[in-house]
Amino acid sequence: MTPVLMLGAGRLGGALIEGWSRFGGPAPSDLLILDPSPSPAALAAGQAGAALSPGPRDFARAGVILLAVKPQVWREAAAAISPHLAPGAVIVSVAAGVRAADISSAFGGRKVARVMPTTAVAVGRGVASLYGADPEAIARARDLFGPVATVVELAEEELLHAATGVSGSAPAYFYAFVEALEAAGAAAGLPAAASRDLARATMVGAAALLDASGEDPAELRRQVTSPGGTTEAALAILMGQAGLGPLLRDAVAAAARRSEELGG
Repeated sequence: MTPVLMLGAGRLGGALIEGWSRFGGPAPSDLLILDPSPSPAALAAGQAGAALSPGPRDFARAGVILLAVKPQVWREAAAAISPHLAPGAVIVSVAAGVRAADISSAFGGRKVARVMPTTAVAVGRGVASLYGADPEAIARARDLFGPVATVVELAEEELLHAATGVSGSAPAYFYAFVEALEAAGAAAGLPAAASRDLARATMVGAAALLDASGEDPAELRRQVTSPGGTTEAALAILMGQAGLGPLLRDAVAAAARRSEELGG
């Protein structure tokens, strides 16, 4: 598989480098990082042995190319390096919405896997939705993301749009919820610092319990909702006609639509 040529090492690429350094994956010496503005993690990898700003001779050595540039500029990146790649190089793309067939065409017909990961790969708790039509491409993608993420393989490429809405974009939904909960606590009279600490620690603890228990979230919700109590009063708002259910359906649908648009 190695070396791995990273086309783009911004927020997501940097998160991967951090995760690999802590939980396994390509060693810095196995990375070729091409980014005009590399992240701090990429710069640290350079100090540990990664090749920053590699050239055409290095491109030809790469076994896997991780396409991690913005969807709007991926064709430009592909055109610049494709002529220099080895025939057997495999492309693993994290470019949202960009179809595997288009990527393969731009890279001279090479094998492609698409992945929609979350930045929690930096702490070894990422999630990666994976699609590929070729077993070798799927295996290379699992090699990259398996050490730092729960990998969910999808049978159809079109499902990546929905996976983007449910997983790829969802960390921002969670952060927005915590942000709003902090503000609501302050509006109810709590000191801002106390509201922040309560909201953050409670959400982290609830997520940890969901993970550790293996229980269905609906069951955990029922366990902490006493009839006629305070939680039931709050849930009457959150689970009402204009509550979380309809809001999240609309949010996931909007993210999926935008994923389709980005793919052209």
